[in-house]
Amino acid sequence: MRYQIPKPISAGIMLSYKCSAECKHCLYACSPKWSGDWMKEKDLYRLLYNLSPKVEASMFGSSHIGVNSGIHFSGGEPFLNFELLTEGIRMAKELDIPSIFVETNSVWATNEDVTREKLNTLKNQGMNGILVSVNPFFVEHVPFDRVKRAAKISYEIFGSNTIIYQPEFFYEFNEMGLSGTLPFDAYIAGKSKVELTQKVEFFIGGRAPYKLESYGLFPHFPANLIMNIPCNTSLIRSWHNHFDNYGNFQPGFCGGISLGNWNELNQLVEEGVELDDKPILKYLIEDDFRNLLEYAKNKGYSERKNGYLSKCHLCTDIRKFLAKQKNYKELQPRAFYAFLEE
Repeated sequence: MRYQIPKPISAGIMLSYKCSAECKHCLYACSPKWSGDWMKEKDLYRLLYNLSPKVEASMFGSSHIGVNSGIHFSGGEPFLNFELLTEGIRMAKELDIPSIFVETNSVWATNEDVTREKLNTLKNQGMNGILVSVNPFFVEHVPFDRVKRAAKISYEIFGSNTIIYQPEFFYEFNEMGLSGTLPFDAYIAGKSKVELTQKVEFFIGGRAPYKLESYGLFPHFPANLIMNIPCNTSLIRSWHNHFDNYGNFQPGFCGGISLGNWNELNQLVEEGVELDDKPILKYLIEDDFRNLLEYAKNKGYSERKNGYLSKCHLCTDIRKFLAKQKNYKELQPRAFYAFLEE
């Protein structure tokens, strides 16, 4: 049977999972340990071509950006392959895709000349704006002076099309006088749980539950208390889906789940996702998780004695177990599950 999915109106293009950092909160388990396996230019063009009639502009117009509008180039860290990133921007502009931007950790912003040259190059190719990421997990790996430099010059070049995500942390690090990196243990020392987990948007999925559990920032819940939290709307939605370098159409922020191959994007949108050969996806979509736990238990999975930090944690833990048993079509890329806890 097939399940209808909406056309993607905004998209993240994951050029690779390879990153300069190995952040504790990463939804996609990116790290320097991944093989580059960068998206091929011909594949990137095919993807952009298929997305071009579907993607919608920011509410403020096609030359403006928004986190859930247009397309953003991401990873991993897309600046690690600047030539491919530049070509991707050029292709997107040629295809008249609106609201084009890049998401970066700023590790490449080593001095003002390099930073200005790269950003001007991307703007000249048609990029509308940039999202500069900053939080306590990035600054373990990226000197904050590079983030400040990227933000400053981005404002000069892109103006209001510069998004700082998340600004609360940017202001905090700036007030601290931070210039280099800062270990997370040092950052969190003496802070209350509320200071980190409630003042900003935070997703307890991907690598986060495994790397942050020991800090006591989040309560634990038994599986039966979080089973009925809806997840269908997160899986099947039109905005902010991701398309990776292995051909996976990944829903929302659900790392390690594939709705199908984006080479067949038009068919997926027109005919729906085939579920008969994707039992895990079928459980997630059809009964909103209720039978997935039992399915996993029948395969040998045991609930964690101390519970789970979120429903995403429960889901990821089940999928991580099942991915070791068999090569499920919907549990892709498989390396995601290998790099969750490393």
